[in-house]
Amino acid sequence: MIHSLFLINHSGDIFLEKHWKSVISRSVCDYFFEAKEKAVEPENVPPVLQTPHHYLISIYRGKLFFLSVIQTEVPPLFVIEFLHRVADTIQVNRSPPDSGVKCGSNVGDTLPTGQLSNVPWRRAGVKYTNNEAYFDVIEEIDAILDKSGTTVFAEIQGVIEACVRLTGMPDLTLSFMNPRLLDDVSFHPCVRFKRWEAERVLSFIPPDGNFTLMNYHVSSQNLVAIPVYVKQSISFFETGPCGRLDITIGPKQTMGKTVENMMVTIHMPKAVLSANLTATQGNYTYDIATKVLVWDIGKLNPQKLPNLRGSLSIQAGAPKPEENPSLNIDLKIQQMAISGLKVSRLDMYGEKYKPFKGVKYLTKAGKFQVRT
Repeated sequence: MIHSLFLINHSGDIFLEKHWKSVISRSVCDYFFEAKEKAVEPENVPPVLQTPHHYLISIYRGKLFFLSVIQTEVPPLFVIEFLHRVADTIQVNRSPPDSGVKCGSNVGDTLPTGQLSNVPWRRAGVKYTNNEAYFDVIEEIDAILDKSGTTVFAEIQGVIEACVRLTGMPDLTLSFMNPRLLDDVSFHPCVRFKRWEAERVLSFIPPDGNFTLMNYHVSSQNLVAIPVYVKQSISFFETGPCGRLDITIGPKQTMGKTVENMMVTIHMPKAVLSANLTATQGNYTYDIATKVLVWDIGKLNPQKLPNLRGSLSIQAGAPKPEENPSLNIDLKIQQMAISGLKVSRLDMYGEKYKPFKGVKYLTKAGKFQVRT
């Protein structure tokens, strides 16, 4: 539920952070600092802030801000209660200097079996019959295209998921062909950050099993390729209870890869009663209650572009809709990273065996919208 927790003092300095999944960059706190500057008093900072990709939920206790980072919608009061519990725990364990209070600990003097002090995320004595290291490069493209197909906004959120099952204590190095296109990177604690800063390679002793190795962001709009183009026309007539719809979709910058799971979702105006359409590929449904039109295309065939066209029935006497609805696009492209990121090699040191290794790529649509 809670992805990360930041403790911030009254001056706005982050002095403690805890990450339960992958490491989220401190830059996410900039949204909180902006809200803090606008507030007259610390108590007036909004407890819930929404950012493009996270929710920030915070409390102010004892001249400290407890800021949590959430990636999915959760009940805010539940998180706030948790933060108050954390604050209570910190206050209970804080005692003034030279107060005569003796602090004890239930932490033993020896480490548990299978734990190494210098590599806390990996246990000792790991053994496998089949040694393997696989990586999934998954990119999600957020984009807004205007009616003419021009890109208004585009960015890529990327993640590298790892599945590593290797015997012993391997030391891995993952190299990229074009690492400098990545912005705002965050890493698993196992990654040697200084090596990344100097050479733009990932050097790490991996945890055992599945973990998120790296998150990254590509924000330069000229580096974000749009994988499909959409020719569309949705119109409602001034007179007569009807409208027209015509949509054609084709592949654009896919590097020869097939676009799969293609789907178009349109939230129609409330006045639209029904849709009488013909699809050359896939099938469509129109929900009268929710006014949502869904066109499930499947795989895009470059030789025969899918088309959906027909008429829309409007409620009698209803005024012409003021705005045309937007198209929301869903898609997947296997074995392609839309940013162009490619892993060039994976090297292993510290062990003598040769592991099985591989990299898969996946591009999918995030918030991909076409205006009409």
